Amino acid sequence: MPLYRDFEQAELDVQYNARGTVADIMPILREYAEQSAAARAALPCVLDVSFGDHPDETLDIFPAAQPDAPVFFFIHGGYWRLLSKSDSSFMAPAMTAAGATVVSINYSLAPAVTLDRIVDQTRRALAWVYRHIARHHGDARRIHVCGSSAGGHLVGMLLAGGWHAAYGVPEDVVQSAAPLSGLFELEPLVHTHINEWMHLSPADALRNSPMAHLPGLGCPLLVSYGETETAEFKRQSDDYLQAWRQRGFAGDYLAMPGTNHYDIILQLNNPASVLTRAIFRLMGLHEKDNGHLETA
Repeated sequence: MPLYRDFEQAELDVQYNARGTVADIMPILREYAEQSAAARAALPCVLDVSFGDHPDETLDIFPAAQPDAPVFFFIHGGYWRLLSKSDSSFMAPAMTAAGATVVSINYSLAPAVTLDRIVDQTRRALAWVYRHIARHHGDARRIHVCGSSAGGHLVGMLLAGGWHAAYGVPEDVVQSAAPLSGLFELEPLVHTHINEWMHLSPADALRNSPMAHLPGLGCPLLVSYGETETAEFKRQSDDYLQAWRQRGFAGDYLAMPGTNHYDIILQLNNPASVLTRAIFRLMGLHEKDNGHLETA
């Protein structure tokens, strides 16, 4: 019997198995780590800044050269159980050269913690950045969030309504968002192998589904995903974008031919890529005649 939409158990597992869409994930993960290590070695940065009491609650900051810069706030993926901020600063060279302050955040991983805890950590990280980023040349009024896969889901939970007052941030704390290959309805995951480490009940899934908590106040949204993603990963982003637009909020889809679920984010360290340039525009970074970028 179908468990979700028209999918039975076996097909749901295929649809939500991102690793099954690439021949070998390991070279891509090594590229994340190597490019991120190179960025930390080459750029001014402040590492392992605590935003909470738990050892996992840290972030890395790459300050812009000039104060009052837009902030690129990045959330890594890994199906909530893999990777860290140390794999997730590869975009810092392109972003800081364009005039942005970059923040890459860490969070605890499942199954050691629940998804509720991860969402809470992500929101507290954003609240910390809002309060303190001016020390690192960032403008708290221009925070732009981006995340991939599970990080795309967590972007959706930052965009969700109803949580801001409890964390001491304004409803418009996020100025634009770019969830890449995100998950916005978690109900199907309850029926897949992902729940072996996520342990989501139907109520947990609903509580943590961005689609069920669309905000009253939106911001410009850019949605994208790899060309070779499964139909369900693509549908989730398409449906979220449609719901966003139906609320009257600005939103666009950007096709990324030749990319997959994992390598799409490596485009972010190429200032000439269509993805990076689209995010630059969201952040108010405009090209000069000499090919460099300046803040609007």
